[in-house]
Amino acid sequence: MSSESLAAKATGSERPGPFGLFIAFAKMSLMGFGGVMVWARRAIVEQHRWLTAEEFNDIFALCHFLPGPNIVNLSVVFGARLGGLPGAIASFLGLLLPPVIIVTILGVLYTHYGQFERLQHALTGVVAVTAGLFLATVAKMMQPLWKQRSIVGFVFLGAVFVAIGVLRLPLPPVLLTAVPLSLAVTWWLKGRRA
Repeated sequence: MSSESLAAKATGSERPGPFGLFIAFAKMSLMGFGGVMVWARRAIVEQHRWLTAEEFNDIFALCHFLPGPNIVNLSVVFGARLGGLPGAIASFLGLLLPPVIIVTILGVLYTHYGQFERLQHALTGVVAVTAGLFLATVAKMMQPLWKQRSIVGFVFLGAVFVAIGVLRLPLPPVLLTAVPLSLAVTWWLKGRRA
């Protein structure tokens, strides 16, 4: 979706300015203990309805090809599409500034109190919750594939999972092979249907 159509979609009071983007991404970052993507998708797709599930997946896929953490890339790309350069900066700062302040304070506290056994048990519990949130987000992001009954999408999803997760092949060569191949197959199948 182009930035013009995205901007047209989020018009009036629904379209946030830079401050609104800062607040939205700050809330996401403060909820995202162990990972923000769960909260970013929920806020952008379900709560604010700034993007459809398919549009979110498309932007998220683009962010995988940019250097750096995917959620940071998402904040910049989404902020730029909705609010230009000020929107990109606001989203980026909203995503990073609150956690940096909190982590700095927690780092100082952990240096003094990190050896306590109860704290270690609490952190272990947080890891389990984070893994559950991540799996729930993966399931939600797969819903468009289910709705489209995209056999090709599931074949490539499975192949990339096996290549990276099971065979432990390096990510760059797998993506450099899978992405052009998936685009070619999708283009070929659409040409046959037309």
